[in-house]
Amino acid sequence: MIENILIKLRNDPSFDRNIAHVELIPERKSLYGEVKEELPDSISDYLERHNIRLYKHQCDSLEEIRNGNNIVITTPTASGKTLAFNIPIFEALEKDRHATALYLYPAKALSNDQLKVLKALELDTEIRVNPNVYDGDTPSAIRPKIRNESRIIVSNPYEMHHILPWNYKWQHFFSNLKFIVLDEAHIYRGVFGSNVSLLIRRLERVCEYYGSKPQFIISTATLANPIEFAEKLTGLKYRLISEDGSPKGKKYFIFYNPYKNGDYLSTHQESKRLFLFFIREGLQTLCFTVSRKMSELIARWSKESLEPSEESLKEKIMAYRAGYLPEERRKIENGLKNGVIKGVTSTNALELGIDIGGLDSVIISGYPGTVISTWQQAGRAGRGANDSVATLVAFQNQLDQYFMRHPQVFFGKPHEHAIVDLKNPYILFGHTMCASSELPIVLERDKKYLGEHLPDILNELKNESLVKETPNGWIYSGTKSASMVVSLDSISSDIFKVMYQGRTLETMDRRQAYREAHEGVVLLHQGETYIVDEMDLNKGIIKVNKTDVDFYTQVLKESFVSIIDVIQKKSIGNIELFLGHLRVTENYNAYKIMRGDSAIGYKNIYLPPLEFNTVGFWFTFPNSIEDELWEKRSRDRDILEMLIKRKNVDIRREVFSGALHGIEHGMIGIMPFHVMCDRWDIGGLSTNFHPSTGKSTVFIYDGFDGGIGLSEKAYELFGEITKTTLELVKECSCKEGCPACIYSPKCGNDNKPMDKSGTIFLLMNISKLFYPPS
Repeated sequence: MIENILIKLRNDPSFDRNIAHVELIPERKSLYGEVKEELPDSISDYLERHNIRLYKHQCDSLEEIRNGNNIVITTPTASGKTLAFNIPIFEALEKDRHATALYLYPAKALSNDQLKVLKALELDTEIRVNPNVYDGDTPSAIRPKIRNESRIIVSNPYEMHHILPWNYKWQHFFSNLKFIVLDEAHIYRGVFGSNVSLLIRRLERVCEYYGSKPQFIISTATLANPIEFAEKLTGLKYRLISEDGSPKGKKYFIFYNPYKNGDYLSTHQESKRLFLFFIREGLQTLCFTVSRKMSELIARWSKESLEPSEESLKEKIMAYRAGYLPEERRKIENGLKNGVIKGVTSTNALELGIDIGGLDSVIISGYPGTVISTWQQAGRAGRGANDSVATLVAFQNQLDQYFMRHPQVFFGKPHEHAIVDLKNPYILFGHTMCASSELPIVLERDKKYLGEHLPDILNELKNESLVKETPNGWIYSGTKSASMVVSLDSISSDIFKVMYQGRTLETMDRRQAYREAHEGVVLLHQGETYIVDEMDLNKGIIKVNKTDVDFYTQVLKESFVSIIDVIQKKSIGNIELFLGHLRVTENYNAYKIMRGDSAIGYKNIYLPPLEFNTVGFWFTFPNSIEDELWEKRSRDRDILEMLIKRKNVDIRREVFSGALHGIEHGMIGIMPFHVMCDRWDIGGLSTNFHPSTGKSTVFIYDGFDGGIGLSEKAYELFGEITKTTLELVKECSCKEGCPACIYSPKCGNDNKPMDKSGTIFLLMNISKLFYPPS
């Protein structure tokens, strides 16, 4: 059926001309495992009644957990990972009637889904574990009963952050804690992941105090570095479970590029056309979108595009997003499961393992930022052995277009490294403060949890009157609750509130506020547009008014970078590469008003400079490289024309600046392919001459106080990043640069100057040092 529908799609020239690639992922037969020691009758009877035979990865998980090992499971979506850890946990909890288990999920919807699974398993096996969710929505009246009587508690990191100061109330549960499950763990990366990794160490510390040492079971999407990631997340050793034994039907994965033929078609409109095509062909289809507003719009456009004879389909197309009432979301989820709803548009709220059954088709409207997320979303189609189709519709962004031209790279091995950084001083300060409010800190015991620099951190906190030394150890002495002061989602405690009619819409740190919420800016929140009327820098209050506008704004800034010290250095031919600590100053001085792709005005803004210390990598070119570039470029027709038209401008200097600027943008655009992050997490600066190096220099740095480990990994992968950036820029069909190669939507200099030919020349000079021509 799917094959015939794809033939029909390719027979339509309006679709076929935009298809860049179709990958057939072959069906796979089941690979079953062997249980070495018989399961208890209660569990084996359950498996027999439901005609379940355990796959190899499920048996491998069972044996490793039985042997007392921590495991990380990296098999794909819908491979039966949940059963892989529920079976051994239930087995252990039946043998030890006092044992408990803690399941942590990054989203409440996932917690609720898991609770249903656990209750059904309890009912079927008659193994009494009394599972319950314990989170911010749990009524206070039943909390003591859950703490004392539930043997499996399902929660989330945010709740654990606030539970740990009250650990004495959890003594019974923590002292018997045998397992901690971290599901969907690939979410724990970047700032959030670094915070969660220290939260987990605080949890381990409390468990040690109560005499338990739980096994960890980490379930994650496929990563390039699963063992490294798991060990950094928890500080423990792991066994890897990666050989998937579950069956899979054929999956056709379409790469669809609206910009393939030099057209400027709308990614959103093309997503709508594909969405309707598959629905009309009888395929239950889910379309992932980049924003809540776009989720609503594609659903609305689809309904408006239906013919009068298709009126009945209108009620079967719906949008789904966070912000809907729980009962609305459950209705849509159930409608997908039972087949009543034929098409849903959604943000990534449906990416994680929320139970919606198996779909026929998934459309991913715009590359979602990571290979992991793309596979997670595509995995929503074809659950079980059914055939399915997934379609990635490209934006005119660097990574979208790179994958359209290099599908083999996407479909090869996983390339993304999930980064958890334990060295950020601001994050360490916050969690040390929290730990001191939970149990007195004893240096000899707690260095393994809070790091070798613990004595220095405690002394600095003492100077701030936030901790004090007692005969029993260091204890918290601040006036506010430590867990309320420290956020898991950010590094800075310098937080701004966005207010509308006296109600808080959202919060953001100062850097994000400067970028997105200065006076006059158009702010998008949950699909609604607001204009910022006032930004109070002292009180941290941003006042907005809701309005409909046909324009958007983009801030402009100047950045200055000074080198604090060098951590590592290496010479690659005539290029010198450094990793070190940087001092970054950002001056936000204006914003432009945009309609479509055109600037219709500019306005000045007056904000004090932002300064922060971070970690970055930088590389320098020999002084002779500018001469070599000019020798090559000065004979090109576009340069000869510029020399005639712009006689008072130093064209040679501008070309070199533009070449360096293009490298900076290209590398920032391609880095998220190698290092799992968002390009907004990275900053950069390029200059013809930097006083600290005495040479032309390109800086790329973590956009967070103290750094979060991105630049360290990029420094390791510099050769690969250079090669991928060169391919990206060289193969782009534009002449002078565009958003698909060296233009950036976040450029504070309005993408000026820019020289694509010069960028290619410099990248080739670096790349040949790593990959000499054969």
